[in-house]
Amino acid sequence: MSERVKLSRVQTLFEELDYPVTRDDAAAEFADVTVTFADGEGNLGELVSEVGSDAFHGPDELFAELQNVLPIEAVGEPGQSEGDA
Repeated sequence: MSERVKLSRVQTLFEELDYPVTRDDAAAEFADVTVTFADGEGNLGELVSEVGSDAFHGPDELFAELQNVLPIEAVGEPGQSEGDA
């Protein structure tokens, strides 16, 4: 059964894993989880599979790595511009 979770709740999911955990095992664990962003959504397992580290020693480490692979839609408000107004 697939699950939907907001990006702000992802770290709670990461806390449920047994550490240390490999990138591949973490990606497999979340293969059926859809994470919703400020503007859009993505598959959490696929996102985890794209992180740079091969293994993680805790949920904070995994979440920090996830931040590096999130799409631009994951942060900020929809339609928000970072340019000069």
